[in-house]
Amino acid sequence: MTEDLGIGVIGTGMIGQDHIRRIADVLSGARVTAVADIDRTRAEEVAAKRGAKVYDDAGALIAAPEVDAVLVCSWGPAHIEAVLPGLEAGKPLFVEKPLAVSQDDCLKIIDAELTLGKRLIQVGYMRRYDAAYAALKKTIDSGAIGAPLMYHAAHRNARVPADLYTDDMAVADTMVHDIDVARFLLDDEVARIRVIAGKKNSIGGRLRDPILGVMEMAGGAVVTVEVSVNIQYGYDIRGEVSGETGTAELAEANRVVLKSGDSFCGRVPADWRERFIEAYDKELQDFINTAKGGTVSGPSAWDGYAIQVVSDAGIKAASSGEIVACEMVKKPALYT
Repeated sequence: MTEDLGIGVIGTGMIGQDHIRRIADVLSGARVTAVADIDRTRAEEVAAKRGAKVYDDAGALIAAPEVDAVLVCSWGPAHIEAVLPGLEAGKPLFVEKPLAVSQDDCLKIIDAELTLGKRLIQVGYMRRYDAAYAALKKTIDSGAIGAPLMYHAAHRNARVPADLYTDDMAVADTMVHDIDVARFLLDDEVARIRVIAGKKNSIGGRLRDPILGVMEMAGGAVVTVEVSVNIQYGYDIRGEVSGETGTAELAEANRVVLKSGDSFCGRVPADWRERFIEAYDKELQDFINTAKGGTVSGPSAWDGYAIQVVSDAGIKAASSGEIVACEMVKKPALYT
């Protein structure tokens, strides 16, 4: 396919609108041709700005002749209602995380993709496309620090809406990115997880905040993930790998260090959109480029399933205080 990829977007909320802007104003090789949203008025407003058609539901959008590929940006519980029809239609799908909200639904999606015999799903775990994480992965794979033994991560949000954010979301919505990064960097699956609540941050009110996830990988490496969601000072993402002969860590995201008087400082990103804007651009450009060839790369349906398994175990571990095993089905050859 040499002409622009016609993309239909299901879900025109914040992330959907941001991807539409990205396709229209930043990336190349695609255009938004159709949108659908449970809020028809919002969908019409977004479509009018981009010259796209509006459809009443996911099925109608997927079947539309002007739609070559689909972005699923609706809320998690509705993903399977779009993903399965999309696979049946044989159209490449970019699915914002989570792939689905249950392991059973993830496995239904995997079975449907296996029936096709090729990958058509890319899941939106964008950190793999971040330049800093890519450099960290390259360093590990080069053997410069020997075999990786531990990975230490921190995921700190300045604040979260107290009326919307729940304790489970610290694992299911926030830590999931770090779970994916650990699997990506170490090229391994999580075998067991424990979640420990730290001394409570009074700013978070009723929330169990911060928490510390401790994961044992199948190959023996240990991963720790601090999740703090009311840290106030900014959006701070950290990661360090300790190997047999050295360490490697993410550099600070700011490009300038200011030195003045007797101090030095650098800017901390305000939120996730600022910190990972280039990663979002790269992941979606990769989807466009590969979807034109009739398949996709990037994080797979298997990754979506594996992360759901660990997330479910993490939520159970946080409630029980126990170490919980992450039990997965055998990984199909399509995803190796």
